[in-house]
Amino acid sequence: MTETPRIPLSIEFFPPKTPEGVEKLRLVRQQLYALKPEFCSVTFGAGGSTQEGTFNTVRDILAEGMAAASHFSCIGATKATVREQLAMLKAMGVKRLVALRGDLPSGYGAGGEFHYASDLVAFIREETGNDFLIEVAAYPEIHPQAKSPASDLQAFAAKVKAGANSAITQYFYNADAYFHFVAEADALGITIPVVPGIMPITSSTQLMRFSDACGAEIPRWIRLRLQAFGDDAASIKAFGLDVVTDLCEQLRAGGAPGLHFYAMNQSAATLEICRRLGC
Repeated sequence: MTETPRIPLSIEFFPPKTPEGVEKLRLVRQQLYALKPEFCSVTFGAGGSTQEGTFNTVRDILAEGMAAASHFSCIGATKATVREQLAMLKAMGVKRLVALRGDLPSGYGAGGEFHYASDLVAFIREETGNDFLIEVAAYPEIHPQAKSPASDLQAFAAKVKAGANSAITQYFYNADAYFHFVAEADALGITIPVVPGIMPITSSTQLMRFSDACGAEIPRWIRLRLQAFGDDAASIKAFGLDVVTDLCEQLRAGGAPGLHFYAMNQSAATLEICRRLGC
């Protein structure tokens, strides 16, 4: 019996807002480093609102001897500010960026010198050559603001053409959506790795809130099961582990190039899913 090859992993965190949160995340990271992730990424708030916290968390991860990827959004940014931040990240030792258009803070006008993530990717390449590996976002279930599936795929193609090295998807619970997206990208001649984003299910209300905000679809059967559990947190977590482990097994069997876990600054669910996968 041949052993299943280990699938590459990466893990995403968000910058804590309190000293207690910083210490908690430090402990969580140490637990998750046991999975030997290829890198850990740190998110950016809407309009770069968590920028300082993002860069501080990236510094901490680098100091712990782990590769760190900084999210980098361009809404409201100027070429001068982006140039300055790229120089800072390079000096810190960052080798990988997750380049995004980013979300607009409420009450915020469009502004800035970049309109799309592809503009940001092109500018990073012009300014820094191949100093950074550039990750971009992909949306198997279509970006909520896309005019059509075809226009969404073209937006993804534009990011690749601008110089993206690989992509990380929005989370999803339907493996077919991922495989269909990859097949459509392949038909356009897009060959960069598209790594599925994995969101462990630990809280029914949290999952519904996130999914409503970002346009990720929760299949009806999952939604109904979660609703049936009510406030039974233990049953929700057990069900979530089964669902997400099965999803990861389907993705691995289908040839996904890696798994990117949205850990939500928690370790238990990601560790258990990876234990079940034999990672």
